[in-house]
Amino acid sequence: MQQITEQQIQAMAPNAAAAANGKKISQKGGFVRLSRSGDDTFYLGECTGSGKSNYITSVDFLDPNSPVCRCTCPSRQFPCKHGLALLYEIAAGKEFSLCEIPEDILKKREKKQARAAKEQDSGEEDRELTPQELQKKEKARAAAAKSSRAARRKKLEKQLEGLGLAEKLVQELVRGGLGAMGGASVKTYEQLGRQLGDYYLPGPQRLLNGLILEISAFQKDSDEIHYDSALDILEKLWALIKKSQSYLTEKLEKEEDGPDSSPLYEELGGIWKLSELEAAGRMRSAQLAQLAFWVTYDPARKEYIDIGCWGDLSDGQIYLTCNYRPLKALKYVKEEDSVFGVAQVPQAAFYPGEGNLRVRWESASLREVTPQDLAQLRKAAPGSLAQEARVAKNLLKNALADPFYIRLVPFHRIGTADLGLTLENPAGETILLGCAPGMENTLERLESLPRAELLQDQVMVGAYFYDMTDRRLKLQPLSILTASHVVRLLY
Repeated sequence: MQQITEQQIQAMAPNAAAAANGKKISQKGGFVRLSRSGDDTFYLGECTGSGKSNYITSVDFLDPNSPVCRCTCPSRQFPCKHGLALLYEIAAGKEFSLCEIPEDILKKREKKQARAAKEQDSGEEDRELTPQELQKKEKARAAAAKSSRAARRKKLEKQLEGLGLAEKLVQELVRGGLGAMGGASVKTYEQLGRQLGDYYLPGPQRLLNGLILEISAFQKDSDEIHYDSALDILEKLWALIKKSQSYLTEKLEKEEDGPDSSPLYEELGGIWKLSELEAAGRMRSAQLAQLAFWVTYDPARKEYIDIGCWGDLSDGQIYLTCNYRPLKALKYVKEEDSVFGVAQVPQAAFYPGEGNLRVRWESASLREVTPQDLAQLRKAAPGSLAQEARVAKNLLKNALADPFYIRLVPFHRIGTADLGLTLENPAGETILLGCAPGMENTLERLESLPRAELLQDQVMVGAYFYDMTDRRLKLQPLSILTASHVVRLLY
């Protein structure tokens, strides 16, 4: 165990009140879990707080003379009272179970060591290193690289182990049948959900949280609609488990880690950096016109998502921007809004995947949409509705795909048929219009448009989706592109 005194803790505290509050948390038993690494350089605690979720607090003793406290709470004090409380737990000699050092901590250590090495290198530029110094420096680099490879391999193995647990859960649910949902133990699933976080699997963890929400909802109202939702989540979870097991096993065999061209990296919970996307050759300049905008709430992720729908003026492809705003960080993450114009982006990063790829950029200049821009987009709209529908069906069959596929759709007219509101393209092909689950009702807005010519010989920005109730492919209208305007149904 690390040795630390109350005087040292008080010296680290930003003020006396923080130290006193930290001591109170420790004395009142505020921690529900205490762990430390086998090499005694890392300590972790799960602490109850005022938020809905417990706070994860850690202390890194890589440099014993300068321990680093981290915490998931929103406090701007450093260390916060939870970090100080964890130090008090250490000082009191509390019992800590053994744990692995998290991957993000190892990466932070690597960055810190890299900065220190860079500073040392810059200080040594003025003199020539001796052969002994060069040898020592090379050994240090080799040791750091070896440590990094070992940590990456350990993370991959841990992820595979967690996927094995999730696989057993899905198999048990399938064997027992979804009819057993009403008697299922939510606490059992919640416990596994927390475990998946320990296995570096936030992606599968979010899916399991969604399943828990459906089971809980069914136990309250017995509405059978929760069966369909649960089945959809199970299908996606199973697909993610099986594909990810092959993906991670291959990375282990090739001794590879980090992001690659596979969308599974992000599905498992990985976060792409712009530098990584650039290294993968996924950055280019672009002119993108925003054609729709909406906000959704994901209860499993406990976050709002601001979604922008953008048309590429070069080829008419549709891309999405996503701004994630977790509930616990709403005061720190700015909400995005509609953009009525064209973003001229010098360097846009396009994420791997299928369907409507996500795009992201750091800076762009805005200008107004011109009739020439609209003419380019309208011209890029594909002519065959049947062919587009086949592509959409194949994409939507993928359990890991987005639940919709947005395209430009030219139409001759929109009117009411036997089955409802229908779009007919210039070739006479038709498709039924509808509203995808979780989306706003744009059909009402479409029918209330003031000018009849907006429903004739225009181009629609539409989202293909599969209607589970009617068992058929439908198209949700998002906007209409005329020769002079973008008429938005989602703002």
